[in-house]
Amino acid sequence: MEQQLKEVNREIQPSPKVGVYVCYCGGNISDHVDVEKVCADVGKVEGVVVARSNMFMCSDPGQEAIIEDIKSGKVDRVVVASCAPSLHELTFRNALIRAGANPYIYEHANIREQVSWVHHGEDATDKATHLVAAAAAKARQLEKLEPIRVSAKPHATVIGGGVAGLRAAKDLASRGIDVMLIEKSPFLGGWVAHLDRLAPTGDKASDLLQTLVKEVLSDPRITVSTCAEVVGFEGYVGNFKLQIERRPPRSDDDHAKIELMGRSGKGFGEFVPLVGVCPGRVPEMAEKFSVETGAVVLATGFKPYQPYSGEYGFGEMPEVVTLPDLIRSLASSGAKGATLEFGGRQIRSLAMIHCVGSRQVPGIHEEREDGSLNEYCSRTCCSAALNMANSIREQFPSTRVFEFYRDIRTYGRGQEELYERASHNKVLFFRFEPEDAPVVTRNNPAAAYPIRVSVKDQLTFGEEVQVPVDLVVLVTGMEAGNIAELVDMMKLPVGSDRFLLEVHPKLRPVELSVAGIYLAGTCQSPMDMGEACTAAAGAAVKAASLLGRGYVELDPFVAAVDLEKCKGHGACVEACLADGALKLVDMQIGGETVRRAEVNAALCMGCGACVAVCPENAIEVKGWTLKQYEAMVDMILADDIAA
Repeated sequence: MEQQLKEVNREIQPSPKVGVYVCYCGGNISDHVDVEKVCADVGKVEGVVVARSNMFMCSDPGQEAIIEDIKSGKVDRVVVASCAPSLHELTFRNALIRAGANPYIYEHANIREQVSWVHHGEDATDKATHLVAAAAAKARQLEKLEPIRVSAKPHATVIGGGVAGLRAAKDLASRGIDVMLIEKSPFLGGWVAHLDRLAPTGDKASDLLQTLVKEVLSDPRITVSTCAEVVGFEGYVGNFKLQIERRPPRSDDDHAKIELMGRSGKGFGEFVPLVGVCPGRVPEMAEKFSVETGAVVLATGFKPYQPYSGEYGFGEMPEVVTLPDLIRSLASSGAKGATLEFGGRQIRSLAMIHCVGSRQVPGIHEEREDGSLNEYCSRTCCSAALNMANSIREQFPSTRVFEFYRDIRTYGRGQEELYERASHNKVLFFRFEPEDAPVVTRNNPAAAYPIRVSVKDQLTFGEEVQVPVDLVVLVTGMEAGNIAELVDMMKLPVGSDRFLLEVHPKLRPVELSVAGIYLAGTCQSPMDMGEACTAAAGAAVKAASLLGRGYVELDPFVAAVDLEKCKGHGACVEACLADGALKLVDMQIGGETVRRAEVNAALCMGCGACVAVCPENAIEVKGWTLKQYEAMVDMILADDIAA
């Protein structure tokens, strides 16, 4: 009798009322798709009661149209046809929430990237109509779902003790979150500790860094662990578990810095120029411990590009150095006078070559062993070179400075003034094309200058120019740090430039596709110190807002097992792509102990690999059931969508 009542209730439930909303996208879509015809045709599809268009559906008026239709009872299912769902799916789900509706009665049709950007004319309109109709057919099958709620530990782990990691740790602690800061070297401060003054403000890097380190080390919510690396990783957002190993310093560079710290007479926790801050004694033997944490902030930093032997004479001529080498030398010497001294020699004339290790061109620049090139711009190099040129001309007025550049990119506030100041300081500029890069050669021993730089100067219409100099400075770019083990361990997305890849550069700029893991600073892309601190603050806010409630809500698009159909074959477990998301467990059903598949919703990626291999059709992905797929396919293949 109970079963019959359920069937009767199912029969008398009102049919879903689908509202379809098609976006012009300011012409991105409507230039190639007849939006009004799509609305007219889709309006005839079974279940569609409203079909509207708007110049920008994501705008406030566009969202208000959806909200009003829901509140008035006209629609109880929503389809938006616009750009890629990665851009505005969350926008429209939030609009449904504001309307008092379940956010998962919404389906998105991508008719920009999948239609208007690749098709034209009638073909574009026809394809858009079928995709929107298919989305409407699926929408009729949508069920109200509830987000998955998991507990979240009010603790965050920051990996990396450079300026971004320090900033993120301090900001998290200020929001009441306990923090573990992990740094693989014995020192805090990263590459900023190797700088003298920052462009364009002229602030001393050491002063800013010391203030930040003191704040971190004095905060009772922050635990700092140096000489430490992550060697194990498991769990999910809100409930990660990290295995940490502390080891004695292994690199010669770290040992040299420890010796320098000792010679400086500074104690632990005190800043040492060109070294940073060592907060405590280094371990004498390896030790392991684990950390349970709710969120992870990656602040693993970058590494300066190291020119290959022979690149502009580097490694073959002692007169060719990198800009970081020159910065460290001047910072440590504190020399002043009419003429710059470097390596015990008077530098009367100095050449700076830009874009070394950045903006590399296939077929022109030498590839690495893996075939990769740094085709991106490192962004900060031009300003760093101009700042150094100004410092040299103002401190050592008898030293001439020549800059060989492809393009001057002073993009930040106050940085264009560096270029103007350099011109006022009589720095001479030569512009070159990548195929006609400067050539560095050694002069005749009898010549007045040991090095000659030759270039076809584009500012004088390709005239061959030869500049005699005492020193060549290569303005090197930034490269992604070597964190291959972390990438493999945490399944982190990496871009073509080998930096870690955010979900979206504008909408979700510090988030990774792995929930609960955030980006801070130059592990994501080349940045200056200000940008790195801003990104770190953003990551801290995101992590704190995630952990502050004590729980995390996840989208419900995960696998679900029908225990009546499941026979415990285990094929789904073998096919699962997420470790720990699916397993066979013993359970009591009908008084018998049987083995059935069980889903860990927090770990499930909703990929559907398990669905494809189940012989009993006992497992489906919520929001993407086989019945919903079939409805979409039938509509796409229909000759007349209104039939």
